[in-house]
Amino acid sequence: MDSEIPNHIPPAEVAEAAEKGLKLRSQHRRGGTMVGVARARDLKNRKSISEKTVRRMVSYFSRHKADKRAENFGDDDNPSTGYIAWLLWGGDAGQKWAEEHKKAIEKAKNEAKMRRFTQSH
Repeated sequence: MDSEIPNHIPPAEVAEAAEKGLKLRSQHRRGGTMVGVARARDLKNRKSISEKTVRRMVSYFSRHKADKRAENFGDDDNPSTGYIAWLLWGGDAGQKWAEEHKKAIEKAKNEAKMRRFTQSH
């Protein structure tokens, strides 16, 4: 069965994490960059995310997984800056979605290449 390139709209739990990150950033006046804030707004509003942005998300989570070991990571009352930033990018749900989405995009592209190859030979 052929795979199609997946829907680029982030799931609700990713949107919820991004919204929580924006609220915590506003309350505590720290965490995340302007790029992270822009990403959070797109995720919160469940805008279609480009393939390039999905790859950036995967890269962000890969670079920042050490933030999860910081003191106050996961503490909503006194959150670490890394926790707020992590949420801005969609939190754990965003990490899982971006990684799965990237794999699905690559699989669909490879299958499309194979179809073109077999049709031309």
